[in-house]
Amino acid sequence: MDAVRMLVVIGLVFFHSALVYATDDDFYVKNDETTGAILIVAGFGVVWAMPLLFLISGLGARHSLRRRGARRFTAERLLRLGVPLVFVTLALNPLPQWLRLRSADADHHESYLAFLPRFYDVRPEPAEFPFLLQGEHFETGHLWFVVLLLTFSLLLVPLHLWLLPREPVCRIGDRVAEAAVCRRGLVLLPAVAFAVICAGARMEEDFAGWHRWSYLLFFLAGFALAADDRFRTAMRRDAGVAAWIGVVLFAAAGPGFALADEPFTEMTAPAIASRTLFGAAGWCLVVAIPGLLDRRRLRRLRRLRRRGESGRPGRLERPERPGRRSAIERGYGYLATAVLPLYLLHQPIVVGVAYLVTGWSAPIPVEYAALVAISLTFTLAAYELLVRRTRVTRFLFGMRSRSPRRGANEARSIAS
Repeated sequence: MDAVRMLVVIGLVFFHSALVYATDDDFYVKNDETTGAILIVAGFGVVWAMPLLFLISGLGARHSLRRRGARRFTAERLLRLGVPLVFVTLALNPLPQWLRLRSADADHHESYLAFLPRFYDVRPEPAEFPFLLQGEHFETGHLWFVVLLLTFSLLLVPLHLWLLPREPVCRIGDRVAEAAVCRRGLVLLPAVAFAVICAGARMEEDFAGWHRWSYLLFFLAGFALAADDRFRTAMRRDAGVAAWIGVVLFAAAGPGFALADEPFTEMTAPAIASRTLFGAAGWCLVVAIPGLLDRRRLRRLRRLRRRGESGRPGRLERPERPGRRSAIERGYGYLATAVLPLYLLHQPIVVGVAYLVTGWSAPIPVEYAALVAISLTFTLAAYELLVRRTRVTRFLFGMRSRSPRRGANEARSIAS
């Protein structure tokens, strides 16, 4: 799960860089030459990537609540998510909005400092909960994930204290887990709920296509997954079928999204049908990806165990080459602890680099490759040089104030 989370966050640099060249997306900076093919490829990432992050976060929340207790869990979430949310919103998020204005109008010469008061001009909007502050130029931007994750974590605490320890709830959970193991395909049943939400409550483009409260269900699904290993068993068993169904449903949703004027919100039959298929596809793929990875892990363990029983040297028994394992562990630990800061940093950097790169006279593939390479380099450099070196900056970006431990224990303890 840690590895998947790392890949998704790094993949966001590729995703947001691609939106610069997408025809129908309103990204901060747009290239003069665009292509509609990007949204097809990007759409397949949208259908599972952010839902999977919320599922992983829900899984981590279960372990954190069990280990820390409700009070310490609440304090930890407020520090590790709330502090970075406030700091990055105030310090970094004005930049993309300012560059949006400059990119859209060549005659816009307002300085960044002059723009800041307009960005901070906000009004309360309780109807947009949990995005309570709105403004003409103010936005949480890519931090919507942090806003929702913090909200879901705080809502989870009273649920955990009041509902989950009760014996009837435990019996129901035990029966559901047993049924999921005994009956093939039952683990795919929640796809119906996601299909209904996408069809009726519509989809929200600002939140990677999904309705904001759909993510709460993914978060709670991860919380339930951590409660009983039988759910993992069912996901492993049905992963192959889930993958095929998810791909087929996503492909079937494509024509409706292409033909509708406003497919995310229209209440026409093609738009509703496409959103329904999209929601069901999302859950199927979120079941398939961890399930397939878990299968691979178990096959490797069985293979090593058989080698050990037969007396043949397995990978775990062979003397390791000097420095090889430690280098892998260092790289894994480094990226695992960097996940949240990299997420916080990546979008302002991508937008800033895109503002310069889109002025080149080069084909789209060349510009895109340069944009990704430069953005990744700057994001990693900003993390290394500006974030992880001091206690203050580590605190502001949701990291532990002490020096990071580079092993798997630190990776598992970092904020989801």
